[in-house]
Amino acid sequence: MWVGAEVILFVLVGATVNIKYALDAGLPTILLIIGVVMFRLAGVYVSLTGTELNFKERIFSCFAYMPKATVQAAIGGLPLAMGLASGEIILTVAVAAIIITAPVGALLIDRTYSKLLSK
Repeated sequence: MWVGAEVILFVLVGATVNIKYALDAGLPTILLIIGVVMFRLAGVYVSLTGTELNFKERIFSCFAYMPKATVQAAIGGLPLAMGLASGEIILTVAVAAIIITAPVGALLIDRTYSKLLSK
């Protein structure tokens, strides 16, 4: 059931984004996303310091937590729907975060699992 709902969610969020506004947001949006992702990676790594995971497994866990698009898609449009003045920029940043982190995270997971994880 979730697979169908997920498709609808992403289609509706994508249809709401103003492409011209997204292009105008540009570099500051990308820098914000990079900063937030770095903060998330550091948080994941620190939260795993008391576990039995080794260094490589912790690094892989950081990569695995990078592409978390469902939350952004689910809540990114709420401020716009509520009529907040900042709603359009919030939605734009949420969608940009999905577009950037999902493929980069998937690529990192795919390229590093055999090097960082062992059976």
